Amino acid sequence: MIGILLITHGTFGESLIQNVCHVLNKRPPLIGQIGVAAQDDPLDMLPVARLRLQEVDDGDGVLIMTDMLGATPSNLGLKLLVPGRVEGVAGASLPMLLRVLTYRKSSMEVLLQKAISGGRDGVIYMPLL
Repeated sequence: MIGILLITHGTFGESLIQNVCHVLNKRPPLIGQIGVAAQDDPLDMLPVARLRLQEVDDGDGVLIMTDMLGATPSNLGLKLLVPGRVEGVAGASLPMLLRVLTYRKSSMEVLLQKAISGGRDGVIYMPLL
């Protein structure tokens, strides 16, 4: 099973995990998060990120999900990437995370596609009825 590591601003990643637990009525295995605060030095966070990465990896790889490309959390995640083994996507959302949890027993390539489609398909116009 592919592990999931959320690297986000503040408590956003933990909030996503809490909401997933609410929807699924349980905490999924092999999921972790790192919240990056404004005062955190990314270089100091790197050893913590490597440790969390190991904690969620059972040998099938890890998908890193960040909230926004170009910001400190994604820059930290980029330092952990290993093509085909540790991959990353930005734009984490609850629909994206739920889709990833549904397909995490697939290949990394399939999981990446499902993550992106989950984020994209989760944006829906709500017309007034």
